[in-house]
Amino acid sequence: MKRWIKWTAGSALLLGVIVAATAASGLYLAEQKRNRYIDIKPRPVAYTTDAQTIERGRYLYASRGCTDCHGAQGTGREFVNDGKGTRIVGPNITPAGVVARYQPEDWNSVIRHGVKPNGRPLLVMPSEDYNRFTNDDLNALVSYVRQFKPQEGTQAVVDLPRPAWVLYGLGAIPDAAARIDHQLAPSRPVPAGVTLPNGQYVANMCIGCHGANLAGGKIPGGPPDWPAAADIRPGANSAMARYPNAASFVAMLRTGKRPDGTPIQVMPFESLGQLSDVDAQALYLFLTAPGGSANAAGSGAGAGHAPARGDVGLGGAVDAHLVRVEQPQGQQHRPSNVPSVSSGLRMPG
Repeated sequence: MKRWIKWTAGSALLLGVIVAATAASGLYLAEQKRNRYIDIKPRPVAYTTDAQTIERGRYLYASRGCTDCHGAQGTGREFVNDGKGTRIVGPNITPAGVVARYQPEDWNSVIRHGVKPNGRPLLVMPSEDYNRFTNDDLNALVSYVRQFKPQEGTQAVVDLPRPAWVLYGLGAIPDAAARIDHQLAPSRPVPAGVTLPNGQYVANMCIGCHGANLAGGKIPGGPPDWPAAADIRPGANSAMARYPNAASFVAMLRTGKRPDGTPIQVMPFESLGQLSDVDAQALYLFLTAPGGSANAAGSGAGAGHAPARGDVGLGGAVDAHLVRVEQPQGQQHRPSNVPSVSSGLRMPG
């Protein structure tokens, strides 16, 4: 009996030493990763002031998750505070904030690559969702943000519990810069319309939570109590099976509720509710294309050559499959007042 007690105590002590050593190693590696230098060659972003470009930028800012972290006026916003050691605040991005000294190439580095102007990785920035932006859309978004009036606002805050930093250091929670292919060319322009190419382009905003192949699973860096992201690929086991038509899917984006009335957790409905009818229906078309295999990250240099209006296809993602859809009558902007959790919340990604 005494030998068994000694063996158990010794094993527990050894396990404790291993855990402590692993934690110490993880914290050390986390500090190294936070301070690593990422060598990229971002192209300068064009600064424009024409009304059409600014309006496109306003739409992208409202519908792609920017307001969730930075607020409607760009002054910053606390978007996570669980009272348990996790507190995240998006910084002020008006000319009075962190972007005051940004050069044209710095916007590209931060938004598309998740890399600060000094070459260090950003810890909470969903750049994998924005990496596939066309040059025109990136220019439009930046041009809109640069129109903000200088205002006082918040500074960036990333307070995480120690276990989260350990996991980050050990590679279990990669940051956005580690998930991005920095050599990949930007997407080519995709004409607006309820088409598969446009749906694939819009689906890029889903990558951060649902993964590059949209198979879902545990949200990288999300709190332990968050539910797993749903599998939204085409197929019988997809969460998309809940939505028999585009209207039911668009209604979910506007209300935050499934067709049966149950609420959906951890979805950025504040932004999703701002998607135009055209983009929302195109997204539904892409996620439900018969015989398709959704891969949002595949929208790359080959994207943009959309088939003729009405008959649409997607080379590679849908094997030579053509779908005929009716084009909507307009692209009405429909706001949503449903509270949401930021699409940018992937700690520390």
